Amino acid sequence: MPAAAAWAAAWLVVAAPDAGVPQWVAPTWLWVLAAALLLAALLGHGYGYGIRGRASRLGSVAATASIAAVAAALVATSAGIALSARDASPLARAADARSTVAVVIELTAAPRAMVSVSPAWSATQAVEDDDRTGEASGPVRSSMRIEGRIVRVDGAAVAPVPVSGIVDAVPATLQLGAVLCFRARASPEPSVEASAFRLRAQSDVEVAAPPAWLGWSAGLRTGFADAATRLGGDGGALVPGLAIGDTSAVGEPLDAAMKASSLSHLTAVSGANCAIVTAAAFALAAALGLRRGIRVIIALLALGAFVVLVTPESSVVRAAVMAVVVLIAVAAGRPGGGLAALALAVVVLLVVDPWYARDYGFALSVCATAGLLVLAGPLSRALARVMPVPFAVMLGVPLAAQLACQPVLVLLDPAIAVYGVPANLLAAPAAPLGTVAGLIGCLLLPVLPSLGYAAMQLAWLPAQWIAVVANTLAALPGGRLPWLPDAPGALLLAVCTALALRLVLGRPLGRRARTSMVALLVIAVAVQLGVVVGGQVITRISRPGDWEVAACDVGQGDAVLLRSGEATALIDAGPDPAVLTRCLDLLGVERIDLLVLTHWDADHVGGVAAVEGMVTTVLHGPLDGERSSRALDPLLAEGAEATAVTAGAHGALGRTQWRILWPVPDTPPGNDASVVLEVAAPSYRGVFLGDLGEDAQRRMLTDSGLGRVDLVKVAHHGSADQRDALYERLGASVGLIGVGADNGYGHPTDRLLELLERTRTMPLRTDLSGTIVLSPDGNGMRVWSERGVGGAGAMHG
Repeated sequence: MPAAAAWAAAWLVVAAPDAGVPQWVAPTWLWVLAAALLLAALLGHGYGYGIRGRASRLGSVAATASIAAVAAALVATSAGIALSARDASPLARAADARSTVAVVIELTAAPRAMVSVSPAWSATQAVEDDDRTGEASGPVRSSMRIEGRIVRVDGAAVAPVPVSGIVDAVPATLQLGAVLCFRARASPEPSVEASAFRLRAQSDVEVAAPPAWLGWSAGLRTGFADAATRLGGDGGALVPGLAIGDTSAVGEPLDAAMKASSLSHLTAVSGANCAIVTAAAFALAAALGLRRGIRVIIALLALGAFVVLVTPESSVVRAAVMAVVVLIAVAAGRPGGGLAALALAVVVLLVVDPWYARDYGFALSVCATAGLLVLAGPLSRALARVMPVPFAVMLGVPLAAQLACQPVLVLLDPAIAVYGVPANLLAAPAAPLGTVAGLIGCLLLPVLPSLGYAAMQLAWLPAQWIAVVANTLAALPGGRLPWLPDAPGALLLAVCTALALRLVLGRPLGRRARTSMVALLVIAVAVQLGVVVGGQVITRISRPGDWEVAACDVGQGDAVLLRSGEATALIDAGPDPAVLTRCLDLLGVERIDLLVLTHWDADHVGGVAAVEGMVTTVLHGPLDGERSSRALDPLLAEGAEATAVTAGAHGALGRTQWRILWPVPDTPPGNDASVVLEVAAPSYRGVFLGDLGEDAQRRMLTDSGLGRVDLVKVAHHGSADQRDALYERLGASVGLIGVGADNGYGHPTDRLLELLERTRTMPLRTDLSGTIVLSPDGNGMRVWSERGVGGAGAMHG
């Protein structure tokens, strides 16, 4: 109860400023409630002292409720303090003034590297030099996605608040704990985001090395990842993930297969990994004859080193805190672990960082642990009645975790992985072997390279088996059972799961009660399937067959289809192959004559696996090393031809003429190198802006000779980084915005929506309307949307 109350309080308080509610309202009332409940508990116990009656029982209930209220109040107060620090930060004033400031940032997570070609190196040279291998021979600079906390602004020490951003021209060895100094422009993030501000570097970046107690881990991770590439195959890509949670080598097809078969959790470091490390360290200390307190200290040091090695992601921190609680209980000679340790870990972590309440990884980690603690034993005993005990345990453990996590997974993807339990049953025995052997290899590699690599080769075998299981089951038909989306779907699934568990694990029921529960369960599943499948059928029947433009609902990303006669073009592929496939099926698209990849961010190219084997020609901007190679190589292997384009390139799609407006030659990769496409069709004119930022929009507006259009694909999902004069020049009737619901970036921003209103451009948003289709209608075009939201209207040429 205290953990649930703390979670609810954190969830609500961090969202309060976005809803216009002062952040101190909830903490104040929670402390008042806690005090009242504590007083009621004291009075109840005092009145009931020596008396068996209702007052004593009410006192016990009030005492329990007061503990929950105190936990909620502590978390709410922590959130309120953090939100106040954000409001008072000099970055908030700099963001309002749109000015640059000198910042000093300490990195709190391992940076994610992006390889970028230098401005002096042309895209044509890139095509010739790297020969589609992703290894550029020209001068290269490193770009990094960073997360950290601000410690100084314009030379003055400030209250630390979390920030994120992208910095260029920094060492490839940049690591957790490093200190960065540069001038930056800040923009505020919504209050529900863990990062308070997003920074854009406006100067060179100076880097100070991290302290030695953090700096040792980066070289170990990098060397391990490099060695794993020599193992080859999908197994080589999975070994770093199993051992230390490094999934950078996992390609899009394998990643999609792991997700489809519910095996992606195996490459996310969690409680199992922490348990292995602490147990091994504790056992080694015991073998040396050390006292219990010393054993605990050694186990804690080993655990801390492991967290630094794998980087402190939310699931790792949760598992580590729970292990600390258990170890402290062991040191004190008191029983520890179980749900009490999990609840304490949740409350402590939410006090330290209330934004964990909105972290899906944290939620899945807690749910999986709770499922193992509560359900694994009863499920294994129930299964042991019909199968041998070892097999019952092997099936009961993954089944418990899957059942506990599934309501949360439905929030991410409204479907149930039908083969999830069989996949985990087949892969579960291999995962610990791969984890232990891989971790041993990682630790031995710097001191005994031969033995370390031998251990990695041993880890390759179970890793390859896991990859085979994932790829095989993901390829089977009927792997996804559609389910109601969002909170109603999660709640319905939780209820259905509870009913099924009651039937299987609860006390024997009477015949009538059992029949009623089974009937209720069947009806609930049948009704939701009818709603989902029936809705899909109605959508397919109602959507226009003569569409010419379609903005696919792919979440926070872009995927726009153009059709002219029998020819079809796709501009970007969204973040996920599954959701793009759904849109292609909805619209009956089986061939892509022209694929335009505007730039290499995952929300624009992550779904290319959905069109492998369907594409004839690919247009793209400047290559970006491994990032562009991951997207292009599978398409080229299936026979597509790729061409790097710059402003001035032109061609035809059926009766539609297209022209490239941007980028100009020698533009370095990134948002501002987005391929901008202008199309002139018989029934409309349109411009598709990719993720082009304000500065690049200004330069394009000057150089391209743009005129008025009917349709604009709004840049960067409706961010505030827009050039007003561009939209005023275009004067479009409709603005398509590819954006995900509750995306966390505040897209589309109020500034962008006000700009569209001022230019009399009707916004059509995929987060509200789902997939949006435009069809010719006399002198204009009519609008159809999947959810019937966002209005219908016409664009007039």
